[in-house]
Amino acid sequence: MTAAIELTDLHKAFGSNRVLRGVDLSIGKGESMVIIGGSGTGKSVALKCILGLIKPDAGTILVNGKDATAGDRDAFLAQFGMLFQGGALFDSLSVWQNVAFRLLRGADKLSKSDARDVAVEKLRRVGLKAEVADLFPAELSGGMQKRVGLARAIAAEPQIIFFDEPTTGLDPIMSGVINELVREIVVEMGVTAMTITHDMSSVRAIADKVAMIHEGVVQWTGPVGQMDDSGDPYLDQFINARAEGPIEAVR
Repeated sequence: MTAAIELTDLHKAFGSNRVLRGVDLSIGKGESMVIIGGSGTGKSVALKCILGLIKPDAGTILVNGKDATAGDRDAFLAQFGMLFQGGALFDSLSVWQNVAFRLLRGADKLSKSDARDVAVEKLRRVGLKAEVADLFPAELSGGMQKRVGLARAIAAEPQIIFFDEPTTGLDPIMSGVINELVREIVVEMGVTAMTITHDMSSVRAIADKVAMIHEGVVQWTGPVGQMDDSGDPYLDQFINARAEGPIEAVR
């Protein structure tokens, strides 16, 4: 079966800083892959390369078997949904307009009435009542804003969803709620998911498979159930938050 996302020997440097040094990663269709690793190891750079926000120096990126750097850009981006780390909601737009942002644009855009109906339905799916639709982001709690971001990510029925630190800034209870929602939505929609996170509770709740990026390469990858017994000293140190080990803490 063709992988949803296939990265082969991906390289990217910024000046003398070699961030990606030959990343190889395959994410199957309908699979939930969680990428872990320390700050500055290349997780976000890999994601931006897939989306075409950054051009890699070398290597190939295939999305559903097709070169991610070729073809119709709008059609390519239409495959994706994205939950941004900080929510990234538009303050000047109401909640429903945020959720329906993509639905109101492009050649196949919906009428405002239809787009609002879709937005309200997606808000309900993430546990928010219809009354929230006409509020503005500033009127919502952090957890509610994160749910709105999730509703926006699924509004256009994407094939692939990226989750960038989905629980950042949330308390443990709300983090658990968001993790459960993400997992439910991925399973229900049958989408491919790629999540970047430092939160090990998110890893265990969301992942089918895990990949750890360290020093610009995939240090370890495998099913989440094998993570604790991997035998890899880098992964073991990271998931158990040990100060001592092969990964040097930046002081």
